[in-house]
Amino acid sequence: MQRLESAGARAVMERLAAAGYEAYLIGGCVRDSLMGRAPHDWDVATDAEPEAVLSVFGGQRVIETGLKHGTVTVLCGDEPVEVTTYRVDGEYSDGRRPDGVRFTRSLREDVSRRDFTINALAWNPSEGVLDLVGGEKDLEDGIIRCIGDADQRFSEDGLRILRALRFASELGFSIESGTKAAIFRQLPLLGRVSEERKTSELLRLLCGKNVLSVLEEYAEVVFALIPELRPTLGCLQNNPYHCYDVWNHIIHTVENIEPDPLLRLTMLLHDIGKPAANEASGIFFGHPEEGAKIAAGILERMRLDRKTQKTVLTLITVHDVKIPPDSRAEVRRWLGRLGEENLRRLVKIKFADNRAKRPEVWQARRPGFEALSALAEEVIASGCCCRLDQLAVDGKDLLSIGIPAGEALGQMLESLLGRVISEELPNEREALLCAAREALPQIAKPF
Repeated sequence: MQRLESAGARAVMERLAAAGYEAYLIGGCVRDSLMGRAPHDWDVATDAEPEAVLSVFGGQRVIETGLKHGTVTVLCGDEPVEVTTYRVDGEYSDGRRPDGVRFTRSLREDVSRRDFTINALAWNPSEGVLDLVGGEKDLEDGIIRCIGDADQRFSEDGLRILRALRFASELGFSIESGTKAAIFRQLPLLGRVSEERKTSELLRLLCGKNVLSVLEEYAEVVFALIPELRPTLGCLQNNPYHCYDVWNHIIHTVENIEPDPLLRLTMLLHDIGKPAANEASGIFFGHPEEGAKIAAGILERMRLDRKTQKTVLTLITVHDVKIPPDSRAEVRRWLGRLGEENLRRLVKIKFADNRAKRPEVWQARRPGFEALSALAEEVIASGCCCRLDQLAVDGKDLLSIGIPAGEALGQMLESLLGRVISEELPNEREALLCAAREALPQIAKPF
């Protein structure tokens, strides 16, 4: 078991105890420490009311994070420690935060309002772990269970539905049957949760080690978030390459790619256009472009930043392109169009996509994708010319030898770049100018 404290958290607990108050580490930091995982933050629960906490840490840097809800952040050097007074919550009229709280001297009352048993374990140096709701056994058994009445816990904050799935995905846990049933009963509550909060939890869920089983078991929760995905369930792929319907192919591709939020979100949406592009042949002509159109609205709704939206849409659009694994020129062209980072992402996407097809298809294609990956890295490392801004001549150079401005100038630059990429010409100034001069008599003709 990992040491259950940080220097800052210990100092906070000691100072509260010296002033005559109870103080326990509580929540995720205890859960993660018991699992041998490094906690991301440290939370202390105390019977000291907020004004008393401010008094105890007078002269020290504090942030009045959520004073009316009993939370003060104490800065120990650069380490923030959240100190929250034991409390009982009032009504949750907005489905997110209680309208008001009542402070209490009882840790048991405080623990009873929390979400899941594994998040309600407390600890301090003198008592060790204090478990008031059965969280230790659930942690040992790998169970996500609501504290008390699951329907009530979810009605207080609909985001807890996604948090349950996220914990199941990240920790590799299963969701207790009563909690699971309440999740499906309370799905409409997700409509009361802000898009930003839902997006944050979804991305973390997608990056969990247990993502495949969670997406299999809780597809309806994902469809409640992204209804555009629902038609993929049961959408058959009647061709010799696939062994799953579109939805089950999608979720296997999510598992197959590294746990990077952008890549996993791309895989979740990459084939969303197939139902709309369905053909009797099962080929799904045009599904990448159709998918990008559908995904554009989803990504906007998720409130993702513009760069992420643009990257995901680009990758969805190109995910099905064919790049010969032995064509240096084609790899250079795609490097010029996509850039280094997105070319590498595209190769990873192709691996993930094809691993989710029939095993014999993947085994037949795998050597080609490995060769493509190696060639892409070789081309990137070479620093060869793949874009106009890498060309050894520019528009001014071509104007100086008589190429007219406008469309003809652009066509000449593109023509020279194409000949450099195909290695017909070296990327050298004099060689390129010579080729341009030779083409001058044909300037009125299309390149």
